[in-house]
Amino acid sequence: MPEAIPSGGVGPTAPPADGRDGGFRVVVTGKGGVGKTSLTALVARLLARDGHRVLALDADPQMNLPHAIGLPYEAARALVPISQNREYVEEKTGASSDSGWGLYFRLNPDATDAVERYAVDGPDGVQVLVMGTTVQPAAGCLCPENTLLAGVIEAMNLREREVILMDTQAGVEHFGRALAKGFRHALVVCDPTFNAVQVALHAARLAADMGVPAVHLVTNRVHDARESERLEARIAEEGGFPFASTHLLPYDEAVFRAEPSVEPLLADGDSPFMHALGGVIDALARSEEALRRE
Repeated sequence: MPEAIPSGGVGPTAPPADGRDGGFRVVVTGKGGVGKTSLTALVARLLARDGHRVLALDADPQMNLPHAIGLPYEAARALVPISQNREYVEEKTGASSDSGWGLYFRLNPDATDAVERYAVDGPDGVQVLVMGTTVQPAAGCLCPENTLLAGVIEAMNLREREVILMDTQAGVEHFGRALAKGFRHALVVCDPTFNAVQVALHAARLAADMGVPAVHLVTNRVHDARESERLEARIAEEGGFPFASTHLLPYDEAVFRAEPSVEPLLADGDSPFMHALGGVIDALARSEEALRRE
């Protein structure tokens, strides 16, 4: 169950990935409000500071990841998600959902230029690409926008020492759209509440069913050992799950005070919260190394 907060510093100790892709992909999922976006931003910034090339994908309709990463407010507000970029959708698929029913469009759009055209540079060299999501439920999963988003994910060729992190919307709908296909790691984020644990276990099982080989559990805002024990009991009652690693992030008021940017948290790298986050990054590095050996 959740491991003790590590005493070491922040940052991976294992070597960066050097397999076929030359990097690795991490999808961050969980219930809304448990801290997925802040966690994604912090991991992105810390990996970039450790020398990795990092691409942070915002697949949440709230589009808060650019703010959390630390982009200037006006620059972050000006970003248009790919799924709402009608010209790009039509260019790549030949149609858009507002073209009407019965439309024909390409199911394998070439989106290899998405990062070059629409990613922006953030602090520490982190590249940020706002994906967006389909906000027209009647359009269903098979629509030009969703097809393009899947094409963007499919087209991303990882470069040496590059990590791709994808922050997702609340819940598990992105797994239904298969946008997480090809990701080697899932960070399932929850807090010690019953509902959050239920969503986390559902997301973990879906990730495993999709073939994500390493699913990690990160429990945020843990106040004390009693909450850790209740978390362990809840997971056991639901049949458990073979997580690649489990982590406890202690409750820290500084996380709330830092909103929307994680910059103040990075300035205090010696806090218990940041030390615990270092354990998450270490586990990703170790897990990736083990996957490459396999």
